[in-house]
Amino acid sequence: MSEGALLRVGDISTLGKVEIAPEVLEVIASIAAEKVPGVASMRGNFASDVAERLGKKTHGKGIKLELSEKAVDIEVYIVITFGYTIPTIAKQLQEHVKQAIETMTGIRISQVNVHVVGVNTIPAAEGQKAEDTE
Repeated sequence: MSEGALLRVGDISTLGKVEIAPEVLEVIASIAAEKVPGVASMRGNFASDVAERLGKKTHGKGIKLELSEKAVDIEVYIVITFGYTIPTIAKQLQEHVKQAIETMTGIRISQVNVHVVGVNTIPAAEGQKAEDTE
């Protein structure tokens, strides 16, 4: 994804044009993914993990976009909660992310690829921040 690239939505009207920054799609995808039961957390990079520990919430964490002329491919990196069926979670996540972005932006999503990078083995009921196990 090139920095500063904007995705044009719809046709230019007499009122002007509508462009959406790729970061907006990352935020929409991340929020949609986190709402799927069984997704314990999103996997970010070192910089987003440090920022989050310092109190800054990074909403686009765990999402990578591949932009093309006609559609967008999305890579989602998640940690699942132990006890959930991975194929079921992945399918729900793919549907949820695709629907959220297409509904909110009108941008066509060609594929949503899910990468399970860890398993959360600590039950959420314990009230502790879950640490993921890889």
